[in-house]
Amino acid sequence: QVQLVQSGGGLVQAGDSLRLSCAASGDTFRNYAMAWFRQAPGKEREFVAASRNTGHTYYADSVKGRFTISRGDSKSTVYLQMDTLKPEDTAVYYCAADRGIILSSIRNPTMYDHWGQGTQVTVSS
Repeated sequence: QVQLVQSGGGLVQAGDSLRLSCAASGDTFRNYAMAWFRQAPGKEREFVAASRNTGHTYYADSVKGRFTISRGDSKSTVYLQMDTLKPEDTAVYYCAADRGIILSSIRNPTMYDHWGQGTQVTVSS
């Protein structure tokens, strides 16, 4: 069983950058696919980015070219570097982990077993 603790986030202006971190403990990190989701008020939780333990990464179209997911296996941490932030990126961001997720489900939040506590990102215009 893996536990996830997030850090980072905050209030920034449009065009700024932020980095979110998600530290995992309790199990072998490299066995897990890691992902970031976000949820804006009144909206469903949506996929942002994912990193499989194969090294492959996946992004939502809305963040492709602006956000980068990376994982430091030695530190059991996954990062989300967010550049050129826009007001529409404002949301609570969650990291997620799953050990056995298949590729076709990697964008589906209901398929992840483990979640971080969430962190607010607010981008002002």
